[in-house]
Amino acid sequence: MNIVVIGAGYVGLTAACCLANAGHRVTCIENNESKLKLLNQGISPIQEKGIDQLLKQGLASGKLSFVSSLPKPIETDTVIMITVGTPSLPSGAADLSSIYQVAAELKNAIQYPLILIMKSTVPPGTGVKLVQRYFENTPISYVANPEFLREERAIEDWYHPSRIVIGAADNKIAEKVRQLYSDIDAPVIITDITSAETIKYAANAFLVTKISFINEIANLCETMSANIDDVAKGIGLDTRIGPDFLRAGLGYGGSCFPKDARALDFAALNKGYDLRLLKVTIEVNTKQRILAVHKLKQLLGGLAGKEIALLGLAFKPDTDDIRESPSIDIAYLLYEEGAKLRVYDPTAMQNARPLLPSEVTFATDIYSATVGANAIILVTEWQEFIHADWQTIKKQMNQPYLILDGRNALAQDKLMALGFKYVGVGRRL
Repeated sequence: MNIVVIGAGYVGLTAACCLANAGHRVTCIENNESKLKLLNQGISPIQEKGIDQLLKQGLASGKLSFVSSLPKPIETDTVIMITVGTPSLPSGAADLSSIYQVAAELKNAIQYPLILIMKSTVPPGTGVKLVQRYFENTPISYVANPEFLREERAIEDWYHPSRIVIGAADNKIAEKVRQLYSDIDAPVIITDITSAETIKYAANAFLVTKISFINEIANLCETMSANIDDVAKGIGLDTRIGPDFLRAGLGYGGSCFPKDARALDFAALNKGYDLRLLKVTIEVNTKQRILAVHKLKQLLGGLAGKEIALLGLAFKPDTDDIRESPSIDIAYLLYEEGAKLRVYDPTAMQNARPLLPSEVTFATDIYSATVGANAIILVTEWQEFIHADWQTIKKQMNQPYLILDGRNALAQDKLMALGFKYVGVGRRL
């Protein structure tokens, strides 16, 4: 098939590379000139496991190309896939301005029948509105085909998804979209457009609820001298619950969970329904970041003038994405309390620098970040941190040699044996 992918972010670039690898002829549109230049050189502008190899293979095969604007004319039977961003507005609603811009352009450019696939995450009901507003009485067949890709595992998730969801008003069109994934073995759910959109949001809402739930239980464990590691294992072995997303910590972040939770909450309110459980989930997630700073303040007898090393800026390991990362909020809270802050992350330093106060020191490695520190807060569980030489780090720190392990990723017993004062999330001392 001839496929045009609009947007070369995490979702768009993954889709373009994987579809080209399946033998389709893919044209990917990226209007950022610097990113476009990198892509045409075979250099990925995003950090994603396996993407560089697929990108180079696609370019070398001639199946994959990158351009700055919509090809003209668009050939008949082309499939267009929209993968542009839908970030949060201050209200919590999804910002659909890029979606509307693309829709308007397509309405004026399309003269032959084609399938338009919405891969971007849009609130339930958006597809129907787009059809009514832009695509009625046009040769465009609209399909909702949400993505379920995790950053740093996007390629793996593309080829081994738990399900493929296709929402369309015409089953024949849905079957054509199914053919795009003929090289993938996964259950396929064919439904209507709004139900497909709702599946995406409902899935993310359930996962963030599970994360906030285990964090609430972790906070309870601290008040009752219970151990969250054992509690999470004990409930996770229940097959009705499962072990995934039951790791206590500083809460969720990234490009999807926070904005999708807010967008679903706003969409429900706009329809006159209050998703109270989701509201509490969002509140708990915000609270986890604040509680971490309160813990440090209490344990250090105040934060003004204290030397704090913050380890990890990306919202999770093996990515350089800092969108909605707990580290940014925590760094600002520490800074506002008067702490002297040094930060380090293996990949996300450049992305984080414009977002943090100029007084924050950006260290070159974990060892320079922790020199003279009164306390360390681990925000992102990079393997580099887990396997660091903690004995050397201890020798160069100052009292009280405090570690706040915000991800319960470090070896508590080993650190305490070295003389650290260790505090986790819901872990018994």
